[in-house]
Amino acid sequence: MLARIASLYPARLIFRKRDFSSEIFISRLSYYTTDKELSDAFSAFGTIKSARIIRDPRTNRPKGFGFVNYATELEAQKAVKAMDGRIFRGRLIFVEIAKRKPPCEGG
Repeated sequence: MLARIASLYPARLIFRKRDFSSEIFISRLSYYTTDKELSDAFSAFGTIKSARIIRDPRTNRPKGFGFVNYATELEAQKAVKAMDGRIFRGRLIFVEIAKRKPPCEGG
């Protein structure tokens, strides 16, 4: 049976490790949330390396989303499981593993 499956699918697809990240993306944040509040809210799930709210470069106003970077992937997964779909500072937030930005093509 395994030989038949191996013949149908290349080995790189069968044994491909899922690419997890230790960084999470948080959307729908209150525009009044600070970096410290974000860090404090997510510190219960592990050691935080960084927490940042993304701001508009021209006006310096928060855009309503941010990133938290954990020391390990397991801590990030725990935070996603616990905080996704929760109310934070009066807003329903969504939390997911951050997607890696694809490399720029050309110049």
